[in-house]
Amino acid sequence: GGPRRLLLVSNSTLHGEGYLGHCQQHIKSFLGEKVKRVLFVPYALHDRDGYARTAREKFESLGYGLDSIHESCDPVEAVRKSEAIFIGGGNTFRLLKALYDNSLIQEIRKRVLEDGIPYMGSSAGTNVATISINTTNDMPIVYPPSLQALGLVPFNINPHYLDPDVKSTHMGETREERIRQYHEEPNTPPVLGLREGAMLLVEGDKATLQGVTGARLFLRGKKPTEHEPGTDFSFLLIDSNLQNL
Repeated sequence: GGPRRLLLVSNSTLHGEGYLGHCQQHIKSFLGEKVKRVLFVPYALHDRDGYARTAREKFESLGYGLDSIHESCDPVEAVRKSEAIFIGGGNTFRLLKALYDNSLIQEIRKRVLEDGIPYMGSSAGTNVATISINTTNDMPIVYPPSLQALGLVPFNINPHYLDPDVKSTHMGETREERIRQYHEEPNTPPVLGLREGAMLLVEGDKATLQGVTGARLFLRGKKPTEHEPGTDFSFLLIDSNLQNL
């Protein structure tokens, strides 16, 4: 196997564009020509058939075949045979529960971290690539056995990160306040707030912010910092947490 290769996208659909339209060039350069078929994981949405159709249409238009894991009689075997994995967005709790229910956590970790197959996630699929789903925006509509996720990177991500609207009269917590509350707990890892249109490319020990929007980085006990596309986030990958999973 090669080094880990991840494309962690904040959102599947950007305003004014079709499904994965804003990142299709990134997908093509990420998967390259060696990958012929992608294993799609539609567990985050209830309508898995419809979701698989949407994803298949997009990937076929980019020149890749797509198999949906929910159509396989043996999901573990499907992961073991996969050339690349794409986990789509939806409800993160539903997605993680299904990954546990189908005994896929360790299998996907092995394929990505040991065998080096490409992993792509968008939204909820990006959340589950991190240490835990503690910083998802979703409602806990089901209970996964743990909030621990795939741990492909040693930090957390908040997809669809929203900046406070200065004109808003809404009195609920801002996204920044919620992440700060998370960091009030001991031993909590960094959180990368990925705005819509942003994505993180991880190749081995190198992580680079890509896309058209920036990101906001939250470190426990420090002021959040603002980062533009092109930022080198490799320092986030150097962490002992990954060894302890």
